[in-house]
This record gives sequence, C-alpha cells and structure tokens, in this order.
Amino acid sequence: KVQATHPDCSVILFFQEQEAECLERIRREKQTPALPGPSQQQGCPSEWDGVSCWPAVPLGQIHTVTCPDILHVFKKSKALIWRNCTQWGWSFPSPPYYDACQLEAISSNNDTDAKANYFITMKVLYTCGYSTSLAALFLAIGIFSCFRKLHCTRNSIHIHFFTSFILRGAAVFIKDAVLFADESVNHCTMSTVSCKAAIAFFQYSVLANFYWLLVEGMYLQTLLLLTFTSDKRYIWWYILIGWGVPMLTVCIWVVTRLQYDNHGCWDDYTSPYWWVIKTPILLAVFVNFLIFLNVTRMLAQKIRSPDINKNYKQQYMRLTKSTLLLIPLFGVHYVVFALFPEHIGVDARLYFELVLGSYQGFLVALLYCFLNGEVQAEIKRNWGKWQSSMESNVFNLATQDFTA
Repeated sequence: KVQATHPDCSVILFFQEQEAECLERIRREKQTPALPGPSQQQGCPSEWDGVSCWPAVPLGQIHTVTCPDILHVFKKSKALIWRNCTQWGWSFPSPPYYDACQLEAISSNNDTDAKANYFITMKVLYTCGYSTSLAALFLAIGIFSCFRKLHCTRNSIHIHFFTSFILRGAAVFIKDAVLFADESVNHCTMSTVSCKAAIAFFQYSVLANFYWLLVEGMYLQTLLLLTFTSDKRYIWWYILIGWGVPMLTVCIWVVTRLQYDNHGCWDDYTSPYWWVIKTPILLAVFVNFLIFLNVTRMLAQKIRSPDINKNYKQQYMRLTKSTLLLIPLFGVHYVVFALFPEHIGVDARLYFELVLGSYQGFLVALLYCFLNGEVQAEIKRNWGKWQSSMESNVFNLATQDFTA
C-alpha cells in the first residue's frame, strides 16, 4: 500500500517503491552466478523503464504488463503493454503507455503557475486569519484573567477553549516552518523526527480543539439541567476530557505509526491508521450534535414555561446562543468531508480547513468575550474607575501647584 500525503505524492511514492523493488531484483540477478552453457548470455535482463519493471526473459520471448493502477495518472489499468526480447535487447513498449493507458492530460505551465499562485494566495489568507485569531484570543484570555469578577468556572472553560485555538494556530505555523521552509527538500519523501513531531503536535491541537468545544457543550447542558448552580468539582473532569483524551489518542496514534506505518512525515490521510485520529473527532462532533438537539429542546421548554420570568429567559438565551452557534458551525463541514475519500473535493476541503478555519479563533473570542455583556459591563466599570482616578490625580496635582 502506498503511503501518501497528497495524490501527487502518492504517485511519486508509488513509482519510487516500484523502482526500488525492481532495482533490488536486478541486484540479486547480478549477484546470482549464471548457469554455464551457450545460453547464459542469451536473453534480456530485468529492466526498469520508468513505469514498469520488466523481468528477465529468454531471447525471442514476448512479455506483457498491465498499466499501473494509479488515480489521476492513467484512465485505464487493465490495458496490456508488451515488449519483445530481441538480440539487441528489449524492444520499445507497444502500444506506448500514453495510448494504452490513456494518460491523463498534463497541466500546462500556465495551469501550474495558476495553481502555485492559488496556494500562495491561500497561504497568505490563512496566515492573516491565524494571526488575527491569535491576537484576539490572547486579548480575550488577558481580559478574563485580569478582571477578578470574571473568574468563574464558565470563563475558566472559555480560557481552555481559547488556549486550544492558540495551540492550533501555532501548530499550523510550526508545521509550515518544518515541512515547507526548505524548498529543496522533497516533501513527499521527507521522514524526519522534527516533521513527525510537528504533525503529532498539530493532530493533538486539532483534537483538543474539538474536545474543548465538546466540553463547552457539556457545560452548557449542565447549567441548564442544574438551573445555573455550577459545581467547581466538575472542572477537573472537563480538563481531563479536553486535554487528556486528545493526549491519549495522539499517544496511541504515534505508537501505532511507529510500529506499523513509520513512513514519510505521518501527514498522509490515506493511511488506515488515520482513523485513530478521525474516529475520536467524529465521536466528539456526533456527541456535540446530540447536545445541540437536547439543549435546543430544553431551551424551548424553559422559554415556554410560565414559571420563568423574563430576566431568566434572557439569561438562558445569552448563555446558549454562542455555543448553539459554534456547535454546528465547527462540526458540520468536518462530518461532510469525512464521508468522502481524501482526494475528493481537495480545493473545497483546503478552503474550509485552512482559510475559513483560520478565523474560527477570532469568532470564538468575539462570541465568548468581546460581545459578552458581562465582559463589556466589567470593562466599562473599570474604565470609569480608571477615568475617575485619573481625574482625581489631575485635580490633586493642580491643587498642590496652586497651594505651592
């Protein structure tokens, strides 16, 4: 099975593996002593023609091979190509590969330049997105940390959620720096400890991101069930879920890759071991969707209840609107793409994961912090106190100057 990170890399690695096997066969043939007799020099040795490996055959024999079964390169995989062993060596493949296998159209230079410009533009967009998100998230964490009245279990969970987004943004920049900083290095064949560590850290940050969103949903449901009587003892269970489950998952994945699939840089999404990462994410998204439905049901019941006054209804709406918006926003696109093979919808997948995903941290900081009425009121109160203090200091200085 070919290990790959991208369809283009899968093609390169496929032919590299086939060439390595063919060269090993040729090496063994050269080391094996030929049988004595007049026929020892008759025939054609094994040969790698850049596409297929042709085994050694006697003079005058015809050998056939099938087209390589590779997506995005050959349209046909059952067609036969033959070569004849002549006294001058192997004949040319007949029919040629591009006729027998129907080679896919090769992109022109203009198409290649356009694709390069497309990826450069996308990198600029997600770099701006993650930079904006990191700045907003650090500011939001600073606001929650500086104001004592904002210290509570709910905002503590928000801080952990923000931190997971910070790790995800940092992981993207680290991955780019490790994998793509040196253009002379072939990314498809890179297999260093640093690149594997960067990919493992990236997978951990993505998992933590999804599981802290799950914690946000769980905490919201707990608030509605307990009628706003939160228990701080639950915070350690939330921390165990948000950071512990991703750590356990990534450790299992790393051990599995080291033991059974230690190829490349571990960023290949075609490997069956990728499900070690994908399954917990899909589970978190599925549970969050159930929480979304349950919270919506409970919210509708409480709003319709005549026993709850208007102030409590507004409080329910304020606490739930952010999480109810984030749950489908963060999970739906992942579920949609998870149902299709990795080579389907690559452009759309990259756009959602990199460009739109880069601004998710900014959206989270906006919903949970900057648009939070409690946060705004606390900032205004402290701003008023600071202004009053400054005016008092100015008045005292002016009085001292006058009296002096």
